[in-house]
Amino acid sequence: MYKASANGLAEAFNKTLCNLLRKVVAKSKRDWHERIGEASWAYHTTYKTPTQATPYALVYGVEAVLPLELQIPSLRIAIQEGLTEDENDKLRLAELEALDEKRLEAQQKLQCYQARLSRTFNKKKVYTNGAYKIVDEDGVRVGPINGKFLKRYYS
Repeated sequence: MYKASANGLAEAFNKTLCNLLRKVVAKSKRDWHERIGEASWAYHTTYKTPTQATPYALVYGVEAVLPLELQIPSLRIAIQEGLTEDENDKLRLAELEALDEKRLEAQQKLQCYQARLSRTFNKKKVYTNGAYKIVDEDGVRVGPINGKFLKRYYS
């Protein structure tokens, strides 16, 4: 926790944030500190494939209202404006009550996504610690075999 480079999640987020900043800063690259809010907003309101949700929705229970939706009212804004204060409060409470289930579902989707990635990676696994994959002249694969069971062959 005290060493950011040892935290893979922090490193992944920092990499993503730097890539976003590269896209929004001016050519001089000296205004990055003024644009970090925009980059952070973009990250938090963008759909993530592993969780199949936006980080904003997983924190607050609803999708963020984009500035464009205020200028050109969307269906959800129109519905929300037509509600009374009590109806709006009840709707918000229901959304917050469903938040734990939404987070659990996102966690399950993330685990499935990670399992798929792991299976894909393991198909192309590089053998380490002295293991070898042997292919004969006909292309038949044998292995992996521990290197200590192999003998050098000189032709």
